[in-house]
Amino acid sequence: MYNIFIWLIIGAIAGFLAGNLQRGSGFGLIGNIVIGLIGSFIGGYVFSSLFGIVDTNFIGSILVSTAGAFILLFVASLFSGNRNSN
Repeated sequence: MYNIFIWLIIGAIAGFLAGNLQRGSGFGLIGNIVIGLIGSFIGGYVFSSLFGIVDTNFIGSILVSTAGAFILLFVASLFSGNRNSN
């Protein structure tokens, strides 16, 4: 049960950070958690494939999850056609 709580916390933080980096605002608590959790899988895959990084600490997990969430949001923005020129 503790691990699920940690995953939710990391997902919320990563989704919030990626949302602020990508479009300037978050997606609400649930949206941040979902984006962060999906991003953690993407980031984990990318970092393990490209850099061989498999296990990280809490801060590393947030960074990897944020990178994955940012990738997710970037790809989603390419398909949605909603590109900001800011």
